[in-house]
Amino acid sequence: MLALARWLMRGMPYAAAGAALANVVWLFWLGAAIAALVTLRKGFAPALPVFVAAAVPAGWWWVQGDAIPLASLLLTTLMAVVLRARVRWSETLLVAMLATAAMVQLGLFNLLVDPNVLIEQMRQSSAEVDGMLTSLTELGYDPAALAVMIVGGVTGLMVLLSSTLSLALARGWQAGLYNPGGFREEFHAFRFTPRELLVLVVLNVVGLLLGAQSLAMIGWVPLLVAGIALVHGYIGLKGMSGLWLVAFYALLVTTWPTILIVLLLGFVDTFANIRARLSRSN
Repeated sequence: MLALARWLMRGMPYAAAGAALANVVWLFWLGAAIAALVTLRKGFAPALPVFVAAAVPAGWWWVQGDAIPLASLLLTTLMAVVLRARVRWSETLLVAMLATAAMVQLGLFNLLVDPNVLIEQMRQSSAEVDGMLTSLTELGYDPAALAVMIVGGVTGLMVLLSSTLSLALARGWQAGLYNPGGFREEFHAFRFTPRELLVLVVLNVVGLLLGAQSLAMIGWVPLLVAGIALVHGYIGLKGMSGLWLVAFYALLVTTWPTILIVLLLGFVDTFANIRARLSRSN
């Protein structure tokens, strides 16, 4: 895809056309990555025409009932601005987590969802779901409110994950064009400092105390990315085959225990700095 990035960076019209076309055909992750690439390279103000070109079709999708393309574009661009200014993935992910949680709490992913229609569809989907919703009603819970929270949280999680992938793609493009090997080195070294981890934990706890359930639903994503970076760094230091990464991602997307292990690795690495220990031992 580096050839595509090279073509896009030939001039602003190429990047704007590419970002717009990607969002027209619902390749929202690609449109967001193109906007992020220009933002990382030139800054937000020079990249504004590309952002607007991508936002127009993304806004059309939002009117049609799909908020993911526009939200992904906004979040990825915000992350690109932060990463360009701070050059720290940890701070970028913390900002992205807070922005996503704010979008969920404000109900931006539920503006086009009728909770009553959603509940009726869920009841009709199966007798088990209907019985569960009836039980929740008897216990005093509002199924419509729960449905809205779940839909918003899951959508926010998808947006945060896709935006992180889009930013990683844009950063990889930038490194491939202007700093070969830079992204690999940067990502392999990514880990949370103890202070940053403390901020992450405090934000999640405060969010729960204030009733911001969205933070609990997405607050683990930054630590997951740190754990993934550790795995990449370990495989790189050991000179292992890329097939190990293929197997790792296959397990990551199919098994919950793998996700929990990666989260634990990201947490432990904050204090143990595993890659530094491996480098010294090598």
